[in-house]
Amino acid sequence: MGELSEPGELISYELSVNGEVREVTDAWFGESLLYVLRERLGLWGSKNACEQGECGSCSVLLDGRLECACMVLAAGAIDSDIVTVEGLSPGGGELSDIQEAFVKEGAVQCGFCTPGLIVSVHDLFEHNPTPTDLEVREAISGNLCRCTGYGRILAAVRAVEIARRP
Repeated sequence: MGELSEPGELISYELSVNGEVREVTDAWFGESLLYVLRERLGLWGSKNACEQGECGSCSVLLDGRLECACMVLAAGAIDSDIVTVEGLSPGGGELSDIQEAFVKEGAVQCGFCTPGLIVSVHDLFEHNPTPTDLEVREAISGNLCRCTGYGRILAAVRAVEIARRP
């Protein structure tokens, strides 16, 4: 991609998403990572809600850091490792242990916020396998849920922690 494109000029580039190099073609330089993931690459897990980085529904891991994909330029994510909620599953259509806990604990009512919460909880456990209640609440504080209620979400996080104990 070397040089900046002219306004309105379409560009092509590659992104590393969920361990796979994906080609993005005929894109506008100013497209958000969320737009590219959903509309160009067909990864529908990250949700489009506030487009201001306030709700957490588009959370992804960018080089191991939790980020709101709506606030990141896709072209700025070149040479980065992007992990979406789809990339957290062990494969073969199986659910991750965190996804399983959300289902079993009833933390998935409408499901709109669920992908962002799953990514946030995954990030939490990557850095802290035994979080306190306050640490859990802080970790998911950037994710808004309007229908499930945080009690079920917190119960799912606790279930994962208990299941992962040696």
